[in-house]
Order: sequence, then structure tokens, then C-alpha cells
Amino acid sequence: MSLQRQFIRPLILCAVLIGAGSTLTACIPLLIGGAAATTGLVVVDRRTVGEQIDDKSIELKIGGQLRENFGDAVRATITSYDGVVLLTGDTISRDFKSSATEIARKVENVKSVSNQLDVVKDLASFGVVSNDIWITSKVMTTLATTKDIPSRTIVVTTDRGVVYLMGLVTQREGDMAAAAAAKVSGVKRVEKLFQIVTPEEAKRLDNAARIGSNNAKPTTPLGETPVSGSSPMGGDAPPAGGVQVMPIQ
Repeated sequence: MSLQRQFIRPLILCAVLIGAGSTLTACIPLLIGGAAATTGLVVVDRRTVGEQIDDKSIELKIGGQLRENFGDAVRATITSYDGVVLLTGDTISRDFKSSATEIARKVENVKSVSNQLDVVKDLASFGVVSNDIWITSKVMTTLATTKDIPSRTIVVTTDRGVVYLMGLVTQREGDMAAAAAAKVSGVKRVEKLFQIVTPEEAKRLDNAARIGSNNAKPTTPLGETPVSGSSPMGGDAPPAGGVQVMPIQ
């Protein structure tokens, strides 16, 4: 069976799900399931089930609070990966953008916040949003069909043609994923918000995920607004140095 045929049905079903109001995340298992049979890719999320539930809870809580505080004045997509929160979208007020960061930071289990909301006169149109959804689907498919990229553990978010990649990956995996995403038509720029692990740690996480282990994992979360904590040298932890931004020309 050709690779193209393997993806026809999943993509059609994804379109139906999106049209029915479901999120694009519902399509991830469909896309990756078709790819795994032909490429031998890693098809596990390196987060534990508990961490995945925490991330979904974070997204729902922040989204609810933003809607309650700002209504239609903010168009935000909230993405959380292992407590690292990405805010994308736009707002009509710079003050609203700043407030959104503070709201997100106060939610339980949030480690850091990267606020990429654009301050604009008019919020993005339906056409712009639809194009971003289409780009995201193409990037997800590309990652799922590229050998040695752990696509199931990478979360893809697109806003106005800018693709954000989040996940627990090795440096090589992250670089490969960014390079592959940058080749997708319509992508203006790729920015990496990965948490980098060693190859040995990645292998351990993959094995743990397959057997349902909830072992803790050491990682280095990245984000532009770290929540205060303690550094190994004592005192408050220093800023992480901003989002790990890797524009691909």
C-alpha cells in the first residue's frame, strides 16, 4: 500500500473532526498510526499519563480564565507541554498581553510561560486561522513520515504561519524536526521550545512510556517567563534566557 493511500483516510477523518468542532489533536493518533507502520518511528509520548493530564488541565484553566477576563478581545491558543506554557494568537491591547502572562503563571503546575501573543488592531480572520490549521496538519504529517523524528512526543502549534515545536527531544531530534517543518509550504518561520534530553534519557523515557512507567525525569524546561524557584547555587533561579528560538531560513 502506498504512503499516500495510507494517509488519505486519516486526513479525511481529521477534516470531519475539525469540521465538527473537534481539535486537531484528535488527529494525531490517526496520522502517526499510519506512519509508524512504514517508518518505524517512535510512537510514544515521552510524558507520563499524569503529566499529559496535568498539561490538558493547565490549557483548560488558562483558556477559561482568559475568556472570562478578556472575552473576544483576546484570541489565544494555549499549549502546555510538561508545564511549559506557550500562548499564541493575538490581542488588541498590550496590557491584555501582559495580564495574560500573569494569569498563566499563577495556574497550578505551570513552570514557565512563553507569551507569543501579537498586539494587533484586528484579530486574525477565519481564513488566517484555517490556514494555520492546515499548516499544522501538514507539519504533523511531515514529522510523522520522517525517519528518526519522535513525532508523537512533539506538539505542533501554528500562528500566522509561524510554527512552534514543543516536546522532549534530543538536540539532534529537535534540529531534524525543525528542518523538516521548515520545508512545509506556507511555513514562514520555525521556533523551537523543546526541552532537551540526552539520547540515553530519551531511550529510557520511550521504554518507560511503553510499559506505563511514571518514573520522574530530569529535564531543562525552556520559556521566556520562568516561574520563580531555586537554582543549584541558591537564591532565585535565573531566567532561562528566553524561548529557544531557532529560525529556519
